[in-house]
Amino acid sequence: MKIYIICVIIILLLTTCVQQNNKENNIRTSSTNLRCKEIDSSKQVISSIYNDCIHRCAINYGVDASLVKAIIQVESNYDPTVISKSNAVGLMQLKADTAGRDAYRLKGWKGEPSVHELKNAVVNIDLGTAYLSILQKQLEGIINSRTRRYAVIVAYVNGLSALLKTFAIDRSYAIEKINKLTPDQFYQYIQSHHPSVQAQRYLSKVNSIYINQD
Repeated sequence: MKIYIICVIIILLLTTCVQQNNKENNIRTSSTNLRCKEIDSSKQVISSIYNDCIHRCAINYGVDASLVKAIIQVESNYDPTVISKSNAVGLMQLKADTAGRDAYRLKGWKGEPSVHELKNAVVNIDLGTAYLSILQKQLEGIINSRTRRYAVIVAYVNGLSALLKTFAIDRSYAIEKINKLTPDQFYQYIQSHHPSVQAQRYLSKVNSIYINQD
């Protein structure tokens, strides 16, 4: 418990450091390159500290820790304060009234997380990983693990319904069609048939980071 509290405190301190570096970078434009290096260095330290939380949550929810890391990097580049135009918040860019609410229900809680809660790195990682576990459960009918990982990535960014309707209106038939494809065939089908260009690009980005992690 003491280690957990210490990790939270260190994360908050380092997050403040990154925010301060960003402010200084905007003010001191003449030293942009140097400041960027400082920010990058801070983010590397922060991401390494987040690892403990990521791995703990991954084990708790039965999710691939490397997938969580890849999603965090694409979604926020390890900046817990980011809020998108669609009100997705924090490291894993969670929307309170969708993914946040679903994760709350999984944990047996009522309501939905606040923006303040979602800006907390530990809370965001926990709820985001919980939401990934929900998607995994909903897609457990996909037999091939790599294909299932691709499907979870697409569902995370653009919704489960849109993913399945790319293959068939009927959920069971959609899963059946997916199981007839190899992982590479599924990947290419998404790239050429999914209605969201964002989903196509997101799958490519997350997968690239996932397979190139140390």
